[in-house]
Amino acid sequence: MSELPRGWARATVLELAGKTGVVTDGDWVESKDQDPSGSVRLIQLADIGDGYFVDKSNRYMNLEAARRLNCTFLRPGDVLIARMPDPLGRACIFPDIGQEAVTAVDVFVWRPDNALAGARPRWLMHTINSPYVRALLHNEAGGTTRQRVSGGKIKNLSLPVPPLPEQERLVAKVDGLNARTARARAHLDRIPTLIARYKQRLLALAFSGELTAGWRVERNLPDPKPMSLAKLSDGLRYGTAQKSYEEPKGIAVLRIPNVAFGRIRLDDLKYAELDSKEIEKLTLRDGDILVVRSNGSVDLVGRPALVSGEAVGMAYAGYLIRIRPNRNLVSPQFLTFMLEAPAIRRVIEEGARSTSGVNNVNAKELGDLQIPIFHLQEQTEITCRIASAFAWLERMSADHTAATKLIPKLDAAILGKAFHGELVPQDPIDEPADALLKRIQATREIVPKAKQVRKLLARKEHAAMRRTLEDVLSEASDWLPAQEAFQRCGMPENADTNTIEDLYSELRILDKAGRLEVKSITDDQGRKLSDHLKLKA
Repeated sequence: MSELPRGWARATVLELAGKTGVVTDGDWVESKDQDPSGSVRLIQLADIGDGYFVDKSNRYMNLEAARRLNCTFLRPGDVLIARMPDPLGRACIFPDIGQEAVTAVDVFVWRPDNALAGARPRWLMHTINSPYVRALLHNEAGGTTRQRVSGGKIKNLSLPVPPLPEQERLVAKVDGLNARTARARAHLDRIPTLIARYKQRLLALAFSGELTAGWRVERNLPDPKPMSLAKLSDGLRYGTAQKSYEEPKGIAVLRIPNVAFGRIRLDDLKYAELDSKEIEKLTLRDGDILVVRSNGSVDLVGRPALVSGEAVGMAYAGYLIRIRPNRNLVSPQFLTFMLEAPAIRRVIEEGARSTSGVNNVNAKELGDLQIPIFHLQEQTEITCRIASAFAWLERMSADHTAATKLIPKLDAAILGKAFHGELVPQDPIDEPADALLKRIQATREIVPKAKQVRKLLARKEHAAMRRTLEDVLSEASDWLPAQEAFQRCGMPENADTNTIEDLYSELRILDKAGRLEVKSITDDQGRKLSDHLKLKA
């Protein structure tokens, strides 16, 4: 974004915090520092939603440990930014959760100086979540297994900043539009449950005979009578125990992953070389039904799939049972629907549950299932009605999926317009953002950057202090609080904390290079010292 709207300016996250604001990448809290009975909540990545606080994690520490580690205590209104996926860089506002809280190291915290801040917290949250800034964060991320953006990169992230009154108008507009999309999302989220309930209700009506009761009476057809699945089939047979392979040699063998949602899936096929007797016994025919007989999920045990099309002629594995319906008594499609009916599912699941973690149903148990058998004409009518309703529900499900994918795009489009100054009208009387940023800058003391610090340390007039600080740290018998360490080497109490942090960072660089041996202070402790300095500033 090269051109900014009128009255906007650019500033980094660090600059926008103001002179005494808080910008930190969280606290390094190890397992040994945590306490399930503690009163301080440890906010983690799982708690950071994309524009909302999730309140999911369940880890705690006690107040004494939090103070000992110099943790940054959160306040309602703090902006929390996830330094790791998914998605990386998502931001939310920390709410009042009714207890003290600190953050884990991968949660970045931004808290503005209320008097001088150049951006409102909700505006910063929306800006961080906008497509443009999210892309910038991804470009700054590094890591091989999981991408991570450093706290330093976030601090130095350059953001477009509108005037404060315009920020407030934009936040009000974005929040209002997001509330609408949230309601739409909530309504959409109910649809899969409603579809599943509708299907179950339809199958229950068909199983009981209520679905076609009037149709049956009009044609003077007999009422349904229960019959065991064993009598309705020409045999229930287990599949092959032969191991199958990806190499396409022999005959394709259907396995549990190929039986899903009442259909045969032909992706991820495997093959086995069976002898002629097994092929004769296990070759599938059109209208056969495959049933899952063993699974870790009891919901999948006993689930049927009708064989048709390309699956005809294939074999099947041992964790499946083949039912070959007697077509003189029952329609294969009708029988498949009946095996999915709630009454049958209850019987299967109650019998299949196991404490071992593997749930099973065997051929005898399946054979004992009682299926209501209607006249063949009525079976055809029931099948047509269910198939027609299911097809309509599948179309609704597809529309739901498409609509669900559009909601995040709509939210991103709203933020995109806000980010480009196109969402609300601008007011010419608003104070330009650069005027506010200049006032903030005027209150800041000039702080040398890391390269400048290295040059300062190299100068002769700083050599004595450098030696003194190294001696103090090397001679320490225990971990020193930062202020005490610097006081021992003669640095005044009112020294600029940013300068102290940069000096200490330089010593840590020397430590890594092997030119300084400080056994009592590690890199992690050094980071904690920096956080301690911020709290004491």
